Amino acid sequence: MKYLALTTAAIAMIATGATGQDLRIALQSDADILDPDQSRTFVGRIVYASLCDKLVDITPDLEIIPQLATEWTVAEDGLSIEMTVREGVVFHDGTAFNAQAVADNIERSQTLEESRRKSELSSIASVDVTGDYTLTLNLTGPDATVMAQLADRAGMMVSPAAAAEAGADFGLAPVCSGPFTFGERVAQDRIVLNKFQDYWNVDAINFDSVTFLPIPDTTVRLANLQSGDIHILERLAPTDLGQAEADPDINVVSAVSLGYQGITFNVGNGDKADNPFGTDKRLRQAFSYAMDRDAINQVVFEGAYASGNQSFPPTSPWYNSEFPIEARDVEKAKGLLDEAGYPNGVDLTVQVPNTTIPLQLMQVVQAMAAEAGIRVEIVSKEFATLLADQSAGDYQASQIGWSGRVDPDGNIHQFVTTDGGINDSGFSNPAVDEALNAARSQADTAARKAQYDAARAILIDEAPLVYLYHQSWITALDAGIEGFTPYPDGMIRLEGVTLSE
Repeated sequence: MKYLALTTAAIAMIATGATGQDLRIALQSDADILDPDQSRTFVGRIVYASLCDKLVDITPDLEIIPQLATEWTVAEDGLSIEMTVREGVVFHDGTAFNAQAVADNIERSQTLEESRRKSELSSIASVDVTGDYTLTLNLTGPDATVMAQLADRAGMMVSPAAAAEAGADFGLAPVCSGPFTFGERVAQDRIVLNKFQDYWNVDAINFDSVTFLPIPDTTVRLANLQSGDIHILERLAPTDLGQAEADPDINVVSAVSLGYQGITFNVGNGDKADNPFGTDKRLRQAFSYAMDRDAINQVVFEGAYASGNQSFPPTSPWYNSEFPIEARDVEKAKGLLDEAGYPNGVDLTVQVPNTTIPLQLMQVVQAMAAEAGIRVEIVSKEFATLLADQSAGDYQASQIGWSGRVDPDGNIHQFVTTDGGINDSGFSNPAVDEALNAARSQADTAARKAQYDAARAILIDEAPLVYLYHQSWITALDAGIEGFTPYPDGMIRLEGVTLSE
């Protein structure tokens, strides 16, 4: 069936007159809406890497470097950032990129009703456009996270004219300023982007088009790479690593992720939060104690990933060592269930993406939970549907993760603060809000970490999110691909990448 989808995509390319070199990338799932202010999928960010330039980017070593912004200076008091943006840049609709466009984008991110970027940019009080290509970001207070936020979706620049005309429907035909323009999209089949000839760095782009193909099944994804139907496979399954490395026509590269995977519980997001796990933290604690994280890593991921119990991996300087990864304790889990009034066990429904690895993970989790008396029902959903239901509070628990951000704030603040843009759990705790908001205003690393540690002490106890592991981004490439560099954020950057066929 997926081979038919590839044939359909190829026919579509011929029909639209595309005769140049097309790079085909297999995604683990389909992206959600292609609007940087509204979207939240990992694969959507991969598409954006070719579609929407940001104000700043990162290096493989996680340094923040210029992209559309060429210079920036943070005031000594931390209350403003002076910025210079690149000249000679145009959006895909031909309109000019300049300082006013940056101000318009920030205003949209902060005011669009559907925007998920509001909490990420909440410290920007106003923007002063001081010249055609200069501006000042005025902050409500010192914020150590701003530049890191601008290295991701909050910093992606869209055409103000196109955004104003389309409103909340902008993602149906996005207009950005990246190396490729939006061509077409067929849900669950393909997203096609075409080379933007007026791109400011066009000489670094070597493909006439790039086609993203959602292929949830890991075995089918690898088969498509081996047959030459795709050129890049994002997130090779650890179980397929040996087979891929043994194939002389495939190269495998990897980078350690900045993010995490786990279970999010609905504790305050709508009527469905009124369930045993949503109202009693002891059941969420019991679930955590029922998990053998090291065994999960070995059984599901063949030891390729790292066990975890926090939003930061144990190797991170932001990890709170006062709460090391707990050993599995089934008897303690049973005791917590009994204490909560469920001596005969309790039911839990967990929604999970309908892709291979999450389903395998949840089958192992289901078996472990059962030994403690937690009867897990697995509900498989297409990923964009799962996200929509999670946002709406139409779930009890959800197997989901986060790809990670350069600044630690990006891994935690928006998920557990009361007004967090991705707080699908509905968790709210004034002390957590205070600590994480304070962490944003601290320039000193030790002072920031103290705030994260204070928040973590509460979050370990309340357990609105139960973390399980930290993955690595394993990318499989056609052997003809040259110039590709893996990044810790998992994005596929195509500048300087070539394909010999």
